[in-house]
Amino acid sequence: MDKEMRLSPGIRRPAVAGMFYPDDPALLQETVDDFLKAATPAPLAGVRAIIVPHAGYVYSGPVAGFAYRLLAEQPAPPSRIYLMGPAHRAWFQGVSLGNFEGFATPLGVMPVDVAAVSRLIERDPWFQPLGQAHQGEHCLEVQLPFLQRVWADVPIVPLLFGDVNPEVIARVLDGVLEPDDLIVVSSDLSHYHSYSDAARRDTAFIEAVLRGDQTAVAQGEACGQAPILAVMSLATLRGWRSHLLDYRNSGDTAGDRRQVVGYAAIAYASDAL
Repeated sequence: MDKEMRLSPGIRRPAVAGMFYPDDPALLQETVDDFLKAATPAPLAGVRAIIVPHAGYVYSGPVAGFAYRLLAEQPAPPSRIYLMGPAHRAWFQGVSLGNFEGFATPLGVMPVDVAAVSRLIERDPWFQPLGQAHQGEHCLEVQLPFLQRVWADVPIVPLLFGDVNPEVIARVLDGVLEPDDLIVVSSDLSHYHSYSDAARRDTAFIEAVLRGDQTAVAQGEACGQAPILAVMSLATLRGWRSHLLDYRNSGDTAGDRRQVVGYAAIAYASDAL
């Protein structure tokens, strides 16, 4: 996307381009494509949801590539993508969907399913059009260039979690999700422990996610704990099975092992090959 492109007032502008990921369109496309090409996820059909990290691409991009490569290998795109992540910069109760027509990145504008947003706001008071909560927030934005390289035209439903009961949100989503919708949960794992301590904590957390132990996950350190718990509840309601695609931390991807952040790519599927 040309930096001088005029954007509609209804378009959410990039907040972390040039910081978390390249702001040059050609370099950004090349960077994302390299992550996708390098990833080697095991074949998995019927993917209904993924959990992916949201740090700067130099740190978490290789892990995110596993989840998005798996999406690229699905036989057909979803109707819409429910993009869920934690609010890092604002406190509020409920889930903010914003009041946007699209989210911009250097690769263009990712459309928002405005009708789906309106349905959620009308359906339950926990869902609110708090556009200000999205300003400066990185957790949803960093997923967009990956989605644009996989399914550029599939609309998103942006869900930024504040202080909320994840199980309540899961029940509401269970009432609106269509069979070919996809959920993308944006979350990192433990933060700023030594390499070995982080690996121990993250392994325990991932194992809890994989066995569906919501109590253990609620005691973990993932910043996206609430949306992870919501997708775990949905998996229980809908019979989805979880699969670990990749785990690494910033000590593996960026070198410094004194204080690291953990990253995992996990998929939920209704059918396995």
